[in-house]
Amino acid sequence: MARRGETIELAVLGLLHEGPMHGYELRKRLNLMLGWGRLLSYGSLYPALKKMLRAGLIEEAPHHSAPANRRQRIVYQVTDQGTDEFQRLMSEVGPTAWEDGNFDIRFRFFSSTDMGVRLRVLEGRRSRLQERLDRVQRELSMTQKEVDRYAAELQRHGVESVEREVKWLSELIQAERGEEPAPQGDN
Repeated sequence: MARRGETIELAVLGLLHEGPMHGYELRKRLNLMLGWGRLLSYGSLYPALKKMLRAGLIEEAPHHSAPANRRQRIVYQVTDQGTDEFQRLMSEVGPTAWEDGNFDIRFRFFSSTDMGVRLRVLEGRRSRLQERLDRVQRELSMTQKEVDRYAAELQRHGVESVEREVKWLSELIQAERGEEPAPQGDN
């Protein structure tokens, strides 16, 4: 499982790879990327930025001076070492690449990734979800008689969510390979 700090580091390097940003803008963009369930506080972001500065992955960018009545904002930019680290992290294929907490961020920066790596990550994510789906469906069939209506609905919703993601991943894999998508049936 990827540590939260590594996930933040990957996301920050990816965003700064697109251009320099100050901490407020980084936090805003990270929260959009992470989604409503995983908001990032300044208490998590700034220690990560300080650690990345010390490691030479990012640096303070030249910036224009702020008006006299406003505090100077620090603008960050990625270094050559940070670009190399971002490329290294994006080329990794293995369980951390398709885990729930890391997949979305990696997917966001797929345009910076080799097609072979993208395919392995997509296939790994699909395989992991298919295993999860098979397990949940077995458990659902065993416990359906034992749970109340709302618990059963929650389980059904979980199964349908995973089924949708597996289908989506299959379509992405077909597109990556340049294959024609399978005809869509009435689901």
